[in-house]
Amino acid sequence: MNPRPAWLRKPLRLSPEVLRLRREIGGLGLATVCESARCPNLGECYCAGIATFLILGERCTRDCAFCAIGHGLPEGPDPAEGERIAAFIRSHSIRFAVLTSVTRDDLEDGGAEHFQRVVRDIRGQLPGIGLELLVPDFRGHPGTAERVAGLPIQVFAHNMETVRELYPWIRRGADYERSLEVLRRAVRARNPGLRVKSGIMVGLGEQPEQLEELFADLAAAGAQILTIGQYLRPTGFNAPVIRYYNPEEFEHLRALAVARGIPTVVAGPYVRSSYLAEQAFLASVQGEV
Repeated sequence: MNPRPAWLRKPLRLSPEVLRLRREIGGLGLATVCESARCPNLGECYCAGIATFLILGERCTRDCAFCAIGHGLPEGPDPAEGERIAAFIRSHSIRFAVLTSVTRDDLEDGGAEHFQRVVRDIRGQLPGIGLELLVPDFRGHPGTAERVAGLPIQVFAHNMETVRELYPWIRRGADYERSLEVLRRAVRARNPGLRVKSGIMVGLGEQPEQLEELFADLAAAGAQILTIGQYLRPTGFNAPVIRYYNPEEFEHLRALAVARGIPTVVAGPYVRSSYLAEQAFLASVQGEV
């Protein structure tokens, strides 16, 4: 693959504030997906005092071809994790927080109960905080998506990541229809005001007609927010980039997804599922696209 084009050369901002936040997060025994997944927006988000917290450990029971998070047998859930996250959020006056996790196929419910515990602990200390949960597929275990979608949160998110045809290679251990069903079940069980969200990457070899099918499937499942970003290879061990999309192509994809029935779509080279999460939620509430 050719070197990254000019619109994808984003400097990593490691200011004193970023380094301080790194130390504070590590000192509390917390993890962020920003660090674990080597997100290119890390400096920008940390400078704004924003982080996406990674719960249930830093080792994933799956080994997706696009992901930089470590693979292996994780440790047991940490019952005090929610209280430590709440302490960090409170100390930094954060209005909107995102919680995500590795996939925990070693747990009977895929980690759903731990998501419930963490949300209860955060809500107990911070009743007014905005919360987005970016969840795994919980192995499709009955009742898990419904229980999590029924929590006092603003956004329930589950990423499709890519088109159906690339699942066997890019998302080993996952299933396209199972992920769609997670979204469907969340839509059926959601509280009034909850937004259901998904995210995908492009540049992995998907074809235009496959993306159109994915957008239609997401709309039919009831997704209200979609993020579309460029896949960037995090390490030499991950899947290669097949194609770089330019900003005009991202605008075309955004318009196409809206036309297929997804009300709020955020698309761009550096867009990630949790990037500008509060703004996407507010745009959805206000009916903007």
